[in-house]
Amino acid sequence: MKSRILVIEDDRILLENTAELLELSGYEVEKAENGKIGVKKVHDFEPDLIVCDVMMPELDGYGVLYILAKNPKTSSIPFIFLTAKTEKEDFRKGMSLGADDYLTKPFDELELLNAVEARLKKIQSLKKEFSQDSAGIQEFIKEAELLNVVGALTEDRKLYTYNSGEFIFREGDFANFIYFVEKGSVKTYKHNDNHKELILEIYSKGDFFGYQAVLEDREYAAFSAALEQSEIYKIPKQDFLKLLYGDVSVSSRFIKMISRNLSDKEDQLVQLAYDSVKKRVAIQLLQLTKEDPENTIDLSRGDFANLIATSKETLVRILSSLKEDGIIDSDGMTIKILQREKLIELQKWS
Repeated sequence: MKSRILVIEDDRILLENTAELLELSGYEVEKAENGKIGVKKVHDFEPDLIVCDVMMPELDGYGVLYILAKNPKTSSIPFIFLTAKTEKEDFRKGMSLGADDYLTKPFDELELLNAVEARLKKIQSLKKEFSQDSAGIQEFIKEAELLNVVGALTEDRKLYTYNSGEFIFREGDFANFIYFVEKGSVKTYKHNDNHKELILEIYSKGDFFGYQAVLEDREYAAFSAALEQSEIYKIPKQDFLKLLYGDVSVSSRFIKMISRNLSDKEDQLVQLAYDSVKKRVAIQLLQLTKEDPENTIDLSRGDFANLIATSKETLVRILSSLKEDGIIDSDGMTIKILQREKLIELQKWS
């Protein structure tokens, strides 16, 4: 499939010549004679890259880049400025707005083609699928480094093993890392005024956690501990921030990896407010076993009760009822799902 390039240029001759050059080089090209038309065509044409003049009537190149940068759907499109200006302050202004490259007119044809090819190569490399595990994250980070879009990163990215109950971080610790669950499961929790534990979240394989405190440059506001023997991948704060802020194409891809389950939080609040306890039990059993081919979890009754905001006694009664119905089997700590389809029905209708 041909890469799509949008050329925005008010000089008719230069617009036609640039478009022809790119078409002869195998790209699909759309043209716009000023900034306003260019912004409209971005949404219809959905280009892989934009080549844009700076000085134009209606809307200049800086305005085009500013508008596109504010929209998440267009902010990561590579952007190359074409300009007759050579002053350093103009160059800095374009790059500060998020431009990927800056060519001065008159430019050599090969210079333009090399710039286009380099930018498309970078964006295509970051569009490929990376596995949602530590190997995939390492591959993504290495790709970003090789493409020279985030600068050198540290080597302090390691896989750590935590035993059941072992702290990963404590409330009040300063946030120097974000964490990724490679294997096992982790809880974050707080204590209320009566020193009762309130579970905030449970993370399993493929989940990131701890990044909100890093983004806000503050201490962790909760405790985090392993629920079972777990392997946790730690990404240093400085690497995380480089990946997030160093380059828009890297940032866009990295955010998608991190935010895989962010929308679940709203659903959990709705469940706590409106759903029956039995339905919440069914939902959590399905959620906690979604990565386990054995359909088995090891979780104390106290932790499970805290997770769904009910009493331990109520939880035990519901689990006993599910066991009597042959939906689960349980021996105290371990719960094994026997009829997953029945739990799916419970989460729909309870």
